[in-house]
Amino acid sequence: MTHPDRAACIVGVSIVPDFERFLNSHVARLTRIMGVRGPLSMRKSRKVLRRAGLDPAAISAMERHFAIEQAIAETPLVAGNKTRLLRDGEETFRAMFAAITAAKDHVHLEYYILEDIESDGMRLSDLLVSKARAGVAVHVIYDSFGCGNTPDAFFEKLAAGAVKLLSFNPINPLKAKHRYKPNDRDHRKILIADGRIGIVGGINLSTTYISTGGRGVGKSGQGGGAGGRVTAEAADSWRDTDLEITGPAVRQLQTLFLKQWAAQHGPPLSHANFHPPMEESGTEVVRIIGSTPDHHMPRYYVTFLSAIRNADKKIYVMAAYFVPPRALRRGLRQAARRGVDVRLLLPGKSDASIAVAAQRSYYSSFLRAGVKIYEVRDYIQHTKAVTIDGVWTAVGSSNLDHRSVLFNDEVDAVVLGTDTADAMEKLFLEDSASALEIARDEWRKRPWKQRIYEFFARFGEKLL
Repeated sequence: MTHPDRAACIVGVSIVPDFERFLNSHVARLTRIMGVRGPLSMRKSRKVLRRAGLDPAAISAMERHFAIEQAIAETPLVAGNKTRLLRDGEETFRAMFAAITAAKDHVHLEYYILEDIESDGMRLSDLLVSKARAGVAVHVIYDSFGCGNTPDAFFEKLAAGAVKLLSFNPINPLKAKHRYKPNDRDHRKILIADGRIGIVGGINLSTTYISTGGRGVGKSGQGGGAGGRVTAEAADSWRDTDLEITGPAVRQLQTLFLKQWAAQHGPPLSHANFHPPMEESGTEVVRIIGSTPDHHMPRYYVTFLSAIRNADKKIYVMAAYFVPPRALRRGLRQAARRGVDVRLLLPGKSDASIAVAAQRSYYSSFLRAGVKIYEVRDYIQHTKAVTIDGVWTAVGSSNLDHRSVLFNDEVDAVVLGTDTADAMEKLFLEDSASALEIARDEWRKRPWKQRIYEFFARFGEKLL
């Protein structure tokens, strides 16, 4: 049995693009921010950034980053959003069920793993069917590999209840509706209700996250790889994070979902109410980044690398699988050497032991550069989030590994604003306080057997 989120359907190894060459050759443009009624002037854009918590010096320093990010993401920064961090399964499922229950027109779900979870005694299948029968359009995209262990009866119940289902890249080639690509997986986690509320992050609609005491739980699988399921018996705790967005940035999530539906040849949809008129809901500035293997440059990773290069105070990274491409490793080390407080919160145990070994093979170089490393030992760290300089935060589905760069469709939300950054930093500090800090001198003393295992694990990093 394996971890509920990784996809290891490898049929070949691709080459990671040269991020740094792209950044060095890109010509930045001035950044415009979208308001609810269209593009804002530069004066109004700067006013929005100040309201989100960026001081004038920070705005000037980050303008090049904003321009690069917008060029690669192909989506603008959008002002006027309210965001809320959702921690672990219990809190996240409650927010999801509330959004679905309140929906009047449509509910869109796009998930790597989809199971019949429950929240406060209500089953997801019952809730979706009841909404569909009440006239709410319910459309679901699920990954065929990630849902390989989901009982057929669950999907049959949804289909019989007027829920429209679409399987992403069916594993069975006879069911594929276009070019057969078994290695490309839909790793996204997206919920949209009425085009007004969106939820994204790392949490699957999986029973793994059903809580028995404040944290998601699941039984750790044996060995690396993916797509399998973990059960709630004899469980390890799983820690994860989602982001709820209310406001005009939800349109970008909606666009991603609709593009995916069309790309997978789903039946035609009526778009009449998918993009309702929006008003400002808060002060956070948000950009949604959708990555796919079809992009020459992986959008989230270039964005992250650009943000690292522009950081001048602190970079806090929470990763579930930390085997990043060379450019990201170098960027984090260079940031630490120029005085940025770089901290990594990483799993000390995992369903994929080879992933932990591979991540540890890079510890020495990080520690020499001054990066602080914290390993979580009492639960499985599955959050995928970054916060930089108290103003830039990213939450999403992208792992810091080669599979997310090369093979997966991913979604990440970048938020500019002190409220979200403060909340994420608080979570990071709380979790790192109970984790084991890796001391450079002690790390040098680790057994040779462990060093050898780490060395050979590195050779498999492009398969992780």
